[in-house]
Amino acid sequence: MGPAGELRRRWRLLVPETQASAALGAALLERWAEPHRRYHDQRHLLQVLEAVDLLTEEVGDPTAVRLAAWFHDAVYAGRPDDEDRSATLAMTELPTLGVDGDVVGRVAGLVRMTRHHDPNADDLDGCVLSDADLAVLGSTPDRYRAYVRAVRQEYTHVSDEAFRAGRADVLRALLAQPQLFRTRLGRAQWEAPARRQLHAELAKLTGSTGSTG
Repeated sequence: MGPAGELRRRWRLLVPETQASAALGAALLERWAEPHRRYHDQRHLLQVLEAVDLLTEEVGDPTAVRLAAWFHDAVYAGRPDDEDRSATLAMTELPTLGVDGDVVGRVAGLVRMTRHHDPNADDLDGCVLSDADLAVLGSTPDRYRAYVRAVRQEYTHVSDEAFRAGRADVLRALLAQPQLFRTRLGRAQWEAPARRQLHAELAKLTGSTGSTG
């Protein structure tokens, strides 16, 4: 069974159940089920929401964070402005549900943050959403391998050589960060396995045998 049923249940708990909210929830689920998605799909959305649950004691505004999770890849075309377009979608749709303007602005800001995953240290909600979105990096080896395969499938239009070069750049940028995870719980649970798996993937891509740190 796919994740759609659980996502519908979570959406009903997140926003007051009205005809408008049901329509928006259905529209978002359709976006997350677009055929070109292989990693950024409904399963990813559910995994992000589950990771937010694990980090809930460190969150400031759980409703804003969960709404931002629903919208953070709602527009996904593999373009640099995907996050901005997703944020714009949130700012257009959430007011129709009566969501407070300050919350709408907060959600949009959180969505934009996921482009670079660089929340300020004092931005509790940004740190939680960033960690939840990156949690797959510190997941089990089987799940990490599935993630890597799915990402490659989203870039079938890119040659193997170009993909390896681009993916290696992404991995180097991640490994250069002092901390991948910004919350206490995220660091404790995911930092060490994430770095091991990123190092291993980079070594495989480049044919190197560097440290697995």
